[in-house]
Amino acid sequence: MDGDFRTDFVREPVSLRNFPALVLNADYRPLSYYPLSLWPWQDAVKAVFLDRVDILAEYEQVVRSQRMEIRVPSVVVLRDYVRPRKRVAFTRFNLFLRDEFSCQYCGARNDLTFDHVVPRKLGGVTSWENVVAACAPCNLAKGSKTLRASGLKLRQTPYRPDAETLRNLGRRFPPNHLHESWLDYLYWDTELEA
Repeated sequence: MDGDFRTDFVREPVSLRNFPALVLNADYRPLSYYPLSLWPWQDAVKAVFLDRVDILAEYEQVVRSQRMEIRVPSVVVLRDYVRPRKRVAFTRFNLFLRDEFSCQYCGARNDLTFDHVVPRKLGGVTSWENVVAACAPCNLAKGSKTLRASGLKLRQTPYRPDAETLRNLGRRFPPNHLHESWLDYLYWDTELEA
């Protein structure tokens, strides 16, 4: 047996590897929707013992120590409110989220990169208002030309999103796996259909 196998086996048994906990702020909203605010089960159990969270839902699985056992939390709520950031960082991920993970020239959803609407060669700056998500073929076709010279048209005007806008956009992209115990807490603040 090598050391890695023993360490991995002891620290992360296969039966508990995939039991993340949904983390809610003190107002019972997820800290983030995309990516969804999840903690590994170990962090959730630790937060319970440190009295930083309350458990709202649990998995059937149990973890044991010498003195106690606890069911693995599936939904936890923070005891102290964490203020959401008002300023949105200008990152590739946030740019793609603003543009809904689609090319702003043709609508393609794969092979995404980003493009300066007014090319840097012509004085364009790297900012929310001048950079858009673009697929590689459109980016190559546009190159360092203006929109008019390239013959491409933008699907929407680039803008600086606020935190709430990105949070709402993130709701449109649920993760691949949603545990049934999370559903009541993920979309409780959305408008109900009549």
